[in-house]
Amino acid sequence: MLLLLAAMMAAAWFWHDSLGARERANVAAHETCSSTGASLLDGTVSFRRIEAVRVDGGALTLRRTYVFDYTRDGNTRQQGFVILTGRFVDSVGL
Repeated sequence: MLLLLAAMMAAAWFWHDSLGARERANVAAHETCSSTGASLLDGTVSFRRIEAVRVDGGALTLRRTYVFDYTRDGNTRQQGFVILTGRFVDSVGL
């Protein structure tokens, strides 16, 4: 019973953490597109990959990669990405 409760709490934490990460990725994509004159298509990012990585102090954390579509000329659809490690945006690419 205790093991089931722990598993449910871990799943709830992961779900909540993933929602926050996706929101940070959305903000980063919107800001990058706005600052470069591009238009974010579909209005949101999509989850691509998750992996466990070690950061500076050796602590294990999650690295998530999100992708999004954008256009600069209104005709050509291109794909960008946002990489988050833990709670921080590592990089955004167009």
